[in-house]
Amino acid sequence: MYTYFRSQGFRTFMVAEAPYFLISFLIANFFYKFHSFGLELVGFMVTWYIISAVGNWVVAKVTKRAGVQAQS
Repeated sequence: MYTYFRSQGFRTFMVAEAPYFLISFLIANFFYKFHSFGLELVGFMVTWYIISAVGNWVVAKVTKRAGVQAQS
């Protein structure tokens, strides 16, 4: 994470990941009751990773489609 902050910058990171972070945080807060901080943290991190990956994939597809339509 430190390397990512250093390479992208904190502001860029927050703009790109804040929505996914907040969604993941709310999911983990409301649904993950493992009675273990470590397990809940791992669950949160995995959730954040999956939501971020899916979100970035959707954004890439929409951007690609919009770019193709704009050139037509």
